[in-house]
Amino acid sequence: MTSFQHPDFDERLSAAASAKQAVLERFRAKANRNDPDSLKKQAERLEIAQARDARIAARKAAKDAQEAAERAAREAKEAAERTEREEREARERVEAAAWKEALEEEKKAQRDARYAARKARKLERLNSPFGKYGRR
Repeated sequence: MTSFQHPDFDERLSAAASAKQAVLERFRAKANRNDPDSLKKQAERLEIAQARDARIAARKAAKDAQEAAERAAREAKEAAERTEREEREARERVEAAAWKEALEEEKKAQRDARYAARKARKLERLNSPFGKYGRR
């Protein structure tokens, strides 16, 4: 039984060159563009690519439409919230103004009551038997 002989460098180079040549010949054989099978495969690939592009465009259009609908709904919601907030703020301003006016009227009434009480005490002192300066 003989042992395996390792190929030397020249043999390896020639084997690689012949393998490259074989691959090149197979490619040239397949590269016949006028072959009906290759034309049929090319047409199928083109049809598949066009269908894929159409599906991608349809998905993008659906996504854009959905985003537009969501944006419109969000804007409508924000507008409703804004009008509600403005109405609430206007109502709060009116209530605050009414409260401030009522507070001012109450303060004025208290001032008038103090003034009237002071006047009444003064009149009481003046009409008292002890005179203007009261009892000493």
